[in-house]
Amino acid sequence: MTDFNLDLAPGEFVTLLGPSGCGKTTVLRTLAGLEDFESGEILLDSRSIARLPAHHRRIGLVFQNYALFPHMSVFENVAYSLRLRRVAEATVRSEVATALAAVGLDDYGPRLPGQLSGGQQQRVAVARALVMHPDLLLFDEPLSNLDAKLRVQVRSELRRLQRRLGTTALFVTHDQDEAMSLSDRIAVMKSGRIEQVGAPEEIYARPATLFVAQFVGKVNALPAGVVGEPNGKVEIELLGTRVRAPVPSATFPKDVLALLRPEAITLGQPGEGLPGRVEEIEYLGDLTEYRVRVGDTVLTAVRSALGDSWRIREGDQVGVGFKEQTIHLLPRSDSNA
Repeated sequence: MTDFNLDLAPGEFVTLLGPSGCGKTTVLRTLAGLEDFESGEILLDSRSIARLPAHHRRIGLVFQNYALFPHMSVFENVAYSLRLRRVAEATVRSEVATALAAVGLDDYGPRLPGQLSGGQQQRVAVARALVMHPDLLLFDEPLSNLDAKLRVQVRSELRRLQRRLGTTALFVTHDQDEAMSLSDRIAVMKSGRIEQVGAPEEIYARPATLFVAQFVGKVNALPAGVVGEPNGKVEIELLGTRVRAPVPSATFPKDVLALLRPEAITLGQPGEGLPGRVEEIEYLGDLTEYRVRVGDTVLTAVRSALGDSWRIREGDQVGVGFKEQTIHLLPRSDSNA
């Protein structure tokens, strides 16, 4: 890990997002005290915990596979860490009951993990972490073993639970939908470094690098040239036409990349914009995705699959336009993915 620095505010839900092997889980395990590091510092409430053993750090960790003991009841799974610390039995029962109530499993104490759904097992794992009253709660891709529908349901439950309890949380995933729906802020990682930290809307609409833009959603990255700055806008030459984009926050060179999300590409009747030809169509349920050739460039555009006033077919000629207010510019020289 190099040049890694991240601050979490009390009660904040932050997600480390990035491809496999970028260092996300290493960060979590280092925070939890399960891995050593050569240099740097770990501060929790302004005090150093870098040299504390894991069981003294007041950090809870929810593993990817939940790591529940199959032969133990839900109650005993949650009570396990308390029993290791030889906590009095009356306190164990009180603390476990409180933790199970917090995750909505008050009556599930006698059951075995095998008798629970995947979502319920995930909540048991959260309760086991909560029972120690952690100052920080870590999640290592805890939804990856669930099917798609249950994953959406459980992540909503998890977010509501975290907001209600006010526990500071750091979540690891490579799933952009999870990161977008769960997070107050997202830290996008690449090769052990943070590429950008920001709110989900900022990460999506104003990515700091081409890597971030391409990892978080789909994007059309088009070479363009700045030709003027009239009336608070930047005028760029793009695909042989001139369009106006929002002014970047920093001074930019003449050679730029214009980033347009697929929903920023409009498709109309021939003559309504640049001439394009539809090469491929992919039906996605709620959306239809189009690959449209404009000159030598293939663009990706999306439209709602419902309520279209006219149906577009492969081979059709269309007019291609841009929602100019959504164009985001990057210096072309700094845009390596």
